[in-house]
Amino acid sequence: MWKKNGLSIVLFLLLIGSLLGQVWSGFLTHNEELREAHRPLLDLWSYLHSGHFVSATFENWESEFLQMGMYVLLTVSLRQKGSAESRPLSESEEHERVEDGPTPWPVRKGGVWKILYGHSLAIAFTLLFVVSFCLHLAGSWRSEVDESVSKGLPAPTALEHLFSSSFWFESFQNWQSEFLAVLALVVLTIFLRQKDSPQSKPMAAPHSQTGD
Repeated sequence: MWKKNGLSIVLFLLLIGSLLGQVWSGFLTHNEELREAHRPLLDLWSYLHSGHFVSATFENWESEFLQMGMYVLLTVSLRQKGSAESRPLSESEEHERVEDGPTPWPVRKGGVWKILYGHSLAIAFTLLFVVSFCLHLAGSWRSEVDESVSKGLPAPTALEHLFSSSFWFESFQNWQSEFLAVLALVVLTIFLRQKDSPQSKPMAAPHSQTGD
């Protein structure tokens, strides 16, 4: 099991560990802010439902799914000479590898199922992005409402918050960092190598070699 699934297991454990760290540190930080504002403190369960936690969590998930979804779609038709993250410049250099094994049922079924399956990765990332975006909006709005009420100001509606600069500041500061990370990976793999990594070209490959 470990040999076949080690990568996903380790990444899942890192995800859980990081999420627990975020929950606990965010819980302490938010209660400190409430204490300074002379407002009632939250227990841990209440914090997990608060706008502070929901917004912080899903604004990051939203940007991650946007990054991966856009990366999947852009690499379909766009190329970057010399990058290990790009398809080869010429279709004649591409070689589809299909190992022996059962063909996925949508491919065997054909028709609309095959069409949907052929775009299922992009569809999945789009749905995950939309769900995360909506949850980010909901959490951010609740947090803004709490802050407005504590200051004696009128609470904004969800629609007003959607078009506010503060909400889009939260989104764009995450989006730009994700696109920077992908750009760095695409460009750095032109010149740099990491031995035995599938994200890197072979060490002896010329810088102009495109694809892995």
